[in-house]
Amino acid sequence: MPVPSLLNVHRHDDGSRTLIAVAGDIDLDSAPLLRVSLEQCLLDGIRSIDVDLSAVTFCDCSGLNLFLSARRRTAAAGGALCLHHPSRSVARLFALTGFTSLLVTPRVGLDPPPVSVPHGRSSRSLRPVALYEATCQLADVAPVAPARCGVR
Repeated sequence: MPVPSLLNVHRHDDGSRTLIAVAGDIDLDSAPLLRVSLEQCLLDGIRSIDVDLSAVTFCDCSGLNLFLSARRRTAAAGGALCLHHPSRSVARLFALTGFTSLLVTPRVGLDPPPVSVPHGRSSRSLRPVALYEATCQLADVAPVAPARCGVR
């Protein structure tokens, strides 16, 4: 018996910009719901998409993949996908995979949180942009530059 989705997605349009508020778990079963919401924004002509992650309680690699592919599709359409206020668990996932600087919009006036470097590794060995570009090469897609987003 399938387990019901534990994800809520709410879309709030404001002209050519939209805010998507996400609450709950983003995983293999629930990611398609969020994917459809993000794709519908592009179909509706929205090119500035802000995603509030403050109420996300869990995100696995399917959610990370969703955000990376949605960011690439939005950029290809001439828009920007900006993730805001990741919960502690989402921020940890992005930090561990090296995608924080590519996905999360920093808050204006605040320094980004320090990234802990695993014992025995230098901070030079953590190169998120190089990792992202290598991932794009393996997937045979073109990387996109970090989004330029307004802060909500």
